[in-house]
Amino acid sequence: MDLELSRFYKACNPTHPLDSSNEEDRSYYVDLSTVRGEKLIESLSRKIVRISPDESTCQLFTGHIGCGKSTELLRLKHELTEKKFHVAYFECDRQLELSDVDASDILLAIAGQLSNGLEKEGINIIPEYFKKLFGELKDILQTKLDLSANFKLSVGIAEITAQAKNSPSLRRQMRERLESRTNSIINSINKELLAPAKERLKAKGLNGLVVIVDNLDRIENRIDLKEQSRAGYLFVERGDQLRGLDCHVVYTVPLLLTFSNDAAIVTSRFGTDIKTLPMVPARLKDGSECEAGMALLRQIVMARAFPKVNSVQRINSEFVNKVFDSPQTLDRLCQASGGHVRNLFRLLYGCLEQDDPPITAKLVESIIAKERNKMIKTITDDEWELITKVKQDKKVRGESEYQTLIKSQFVFEYEYQGDSWFDVNPILDD
Repeated sequence: MDLELSRFYKACNPTHPLDSSNEEDRSYYVDLSTVRGEKLIESLSRKIVRISPDESTCQLFTGHIGCGKSTELLRLKHELTEKKFHVAYFECDRQLELSDVDASDILLAIAGQLSNGLEKEGINIIPEYFKKLFGELKDILQTKLDLSANFKLSVGIAEITAQAKNSPSLRRQMRERLESRTNSIINSINKELLAPAKERLKAKGLNGLVVIVDNLDRIENRIDLKEQSRAGYLFVERGDQLRGLDCHVVYTVPLLLTFSNDAAIVTSRFGTDIKTLPMVPARLKDGSECEAGMALLRQIVMARAFPKVNSVQRINSEFVNKVFDSPQTLDRLCQASGGHVRNLFRLLYGCLEQDDPPITAKLVESIIAKERNKMIKTITDDEWELITKVKQDKKVRGESEYQTLIKSQFVFEYEYQGDSWFDVNPILDD
């Protein structure tokens, strides 16, 4: 079997999360849960399907940017859909200005996505509260909303959020109008939208309703007037409101929270732990190779090359040598990524931009060197001291070290067989 180059290039795009509702993407998916500490997506799904199918739940999910959160959440969406749940998944950064976002903005976006999905199911619900609210906002909006009998909630909210995202002054005016009404907005969503929606979905043979809010972890770490991070403000001060929806909700939250003193408060407010998606370990805590992690990293790459070949065959030299000049070159790429899925494909994509397969060891080393040189330019002496300390004790402590080491991807987090640790990005450790 020959390597389909154009399809392989497209499949290796590092910015493309796998969507399990798409058959081709599904063929690329590799389950990494056995080397990531616990079956996180199975745990999220189990709470919804098994433990609390008839109740409302709120779960929090985080991880390093690029570690595969969106791929896993899209997998969760697909699995819940297969189990007859109606799932509203959306990437909130496409609708909201995350550097300047508040609880009312998030709740409005959720209502819009819920309505959009329900309308596609033939369920058009028009909460009277929202119709009245939009009428009161018309004086500050740049375009008129259609509030006639043909009014659709999803269209109205999409128009408002699009305008607000592009205009700081409009966001400020809307917030002045909406923030004091946040509890009323929640009540309307629950009573006028969710309650009738769940009844009509049940009549269609569906088991419940789930909202997955992706990319909320990307909110910037700005300080508000209360001297709190934006993440701390939203999930601590406004946590009761964010968990107030009468349905199943999964929020992505900033990884920063797990390093903050706010973590315990957030856990208490939401009644759930923050589930963290770590890297795939290419090496163990003692520096030796993690055989299970490396086997899965090889599979991640080779599944993109030969998705129709079974997992045992495609890592044989017959197939590996169509993509790399040797199995050792594939291993070198996997080790250099540190088990960071997006970085693995960034390095691979960098090679593919230079030459067609089979990719040579020389080309891989040149791409690694280029990446290393780019990172080294940004590191101060104080930061090198912290990096060296992590290499020795495998720990990161507090928000300050998070901002320096984790956010900059100088250090990665791992969890395997009951052990958890931090280690230096292999790009810097060569």
